[in-house]
Parts: sequence; C-alpha cells; structure tokens
Amino acid sequence: MNPFGLKRRQRTTFLHKSSKLPTENTAESDHTFYSTSHFRNMLRLERKRTERSKKPFLLMLLDLSGLRTQQRNDYYETMKPILLSCSRETDIRGWYQQNAIIGIIYTEMVSVDEHSIEKIFRKLHNKLTDTLDAEWVKKIKISFHVFPEENGTSIDKSSLFNIALYPDLSKPTVSRQATSSFKKLMDIVGSSAALLVFSPIFLIIAAAVKLTSEGPVFFTQERMGLNGETFTFLKFRSMYTNSDHNRHKDYIKKFISEGEDNGNVPGVFKLSNDPRITPIGNFLRKTSLDELPQFINVLMGDMSLVGPRPPIPYECELYDIWHRRRLLSVKPGITGLWQVTGRSSTTFDEMVRLDLKYINEWSLLLDIKLLLKTPWVILTGKGAY
Repeated sequence: MNPFGLKRRQRTTFLHKSSKLPTENTAESDHTFYSTSHFRNMLRLERKRTERSKKPFLLMLLDLSGLRTQQRNDYYETMKPILLSCSRETDIRGWYQQNAIIGIIYTEMVSVDEHSIEKIFRKLHNKLTDTLDAEWVKKIKISFHVFPEENGTSIDKSSLFNIALYPDLSKPTVSRQATSSFKKLMDIVGSSAALLVFSPIFLIIAAAVKLTSEGPVFFTQERMGLNGETFTFLKFRSMYTNSDHNRHKDYIKKFISEGEDNGNVPGVFKLSNDPRITPIGNFLRKTSLDELPQFINVLMGDMSLVGPRPPIPYECELYDIWHRRRLLSVKPGITGLWQVTGRSSTTFDEMVRLDLKYINEWSLLLDIKLLLKTPWVILTGKGAY
C-alpha cells in the first residue's frame, strides 16, 4: 500500500503539495470548511432555524479517529472534492471534532427518510472506494443523525435526544462548570437538610396514606430528566391504586395541543375534582406535601431543587420542536420560575417560555430567590403543580 492510502490510478489527481489541517474558514465561499467551534455554532443555529421552519436537516459524521494523525492530514486534502460532490453549496461542512470527525449539515431538507439517507451514503461510499484503498475505507465510520429526532430514534433509547446533535451543550464553559458545582452542592445540602427537618412529617403522611387507602405509600412514575433521560419520580400516593390514567392523558393532550386548560382550574397538570384522588390525597395536593419525596430524587441526582417541571413521557410526544429545549442541559426541579410566577394561571406555551427564560438567565442568585419565594406561593394557595 502506498503511504497516502490512495489508489494508484488516482495519485496524479490527488497527490499535490499538502497543507495543514484547517482551523479557520477558507476564503472560497463554496469551499468553506469550518473549525470545530464555528461548525458547532452553525449546528446550534440550524437547530433554531428548524424549530421555526419545521424543515428537518441531516447531520452526517465521518469519524477519522481510526486513522493515524498523518493519514488524517492527507485524507482531508483528498476529501475536499469528495465532500463538495456529495453536498450542496448551501450545506455546511467542517470539523465536528477537530482533526478527528468531519461533519456535513444537509440543511432545510423537504424530508429525511431511509431512502434519502441511503442515497447520500451510497454516493459517498462509492467515491471513497474509488479514491482510497479498501483498508482506509474500513477505518472510516460514517453515521447519520436527523433533527428533529422522532421518538425512539436517539442513540440512547432511554433518552428523548440524540446527543450527537447537541455537541455545543456537552462541554459548558469553565465558569459555568464552577457555578454548577455550587448548584450541585446546594442540591445535596438542601435536600439532605429538608429530609432531616421534614422526617417527622414524612412519617405522619406515610401513616395517613397507608391507613386511609390500600396501596403503597409512594407513587412512582417514569419522568423525563436531564437531556430527556428517564428516571423514577417519587411522590406520596394521592390516588387510589389501579386508577385509570387515560383521563389525564386526554386532558394533557388538550392542554398542550390546544393551549388551554379545559376549565380545570387550578390544576395545570393535575385535574381538578378528580374522583381518583383519595381524601387525604386531596389535602396533600392542595398543600403540595405530596411533593416532599422529590427531595430524595434531588439527593439521588435525578432532579435539582430548582429547575423545569419533569414531564411524563407521553407529554413529550405532544411537544413541538421548541418545547423540547426545556429539557436540555438542565435538571428538572421541585420548584422553578413558572411555578413561582405563573402557577395555575399559566398556559403551556407560557410555561415553556418561562422555563427557557430560567435556563438562559440561570444563576445561583436566581435559584436562591426562587427557593425563598416558593413557601409563600404554597402558603397562599396559588394552585399546585
């Protein structure tokens, strides 16, 4: 094998004076190849465009990490004409991971299905096999990622999101990391203190729940957490066992899809006058005491003291594209901005906007303010969530 991995009949075409791997954009408008930071920023902007236009995009990744460093240098020069021939002028090319993974964003596609992906793959694969030796081609891993994701299409089946589409969220800045450490410490200390202080109330409520209706003390439910990963959500049981949840599903569908609460005030996510609720459960809900076991979720690391409300998976199936952002890069919380400022008077879209506002403007000071306001909101009875 020749040292460049090129088939001999192609050497006169591709073997020329090599240049260093690009770290910034090239000057030619139709040959632009972005650095990692710029490419990831373009990927972020493309997600936002899709949220508005509803036109999906396709991200293709070519993983070169199986090649030696010098091979990658030579391979990039070889790939320039191949990448151009397999993408449109409006598509975006660059380093998804510097000097290791090349990315191409196929923008504003009318639709993305298996046929269109297969067509792109075959075209690229044929050009690679015509240009490179077979041993090189075998070391290159090609993957495709569609945005927005459909349920069940993420790499991790327990998650709503395909993390490959969100590389800009995987590594927060140093200052953000430092502040997040304080948030994590506040969650651990706060939840531990709450469990200790409320332990007598825990025992009283547990006994009341057990004595007034058959069934377990705790109600457990699958919820969506950080980056759409599922976890087991805890509450004191306020319903009779084996209750039918279809009524709540229908209510949530109407509330999210039609943007109204269907007359069920004060409960945004809880039905009012619900016959499934036990007498003690009704009291627990009105006082939000049924939420106390969530401090265990915080201590386990699935939730935070402050953050967006953790949704039920069937709620996420009804989400618009932009609604999903409330689950990205932040843990769900026991209380949050919409719980404190909106409560039961908030429509679903307004609730999501408040969650996004919290995520974008987050600070430890904001968390502390919301924690201090929460008891007053509960005591004044402005609805339960």
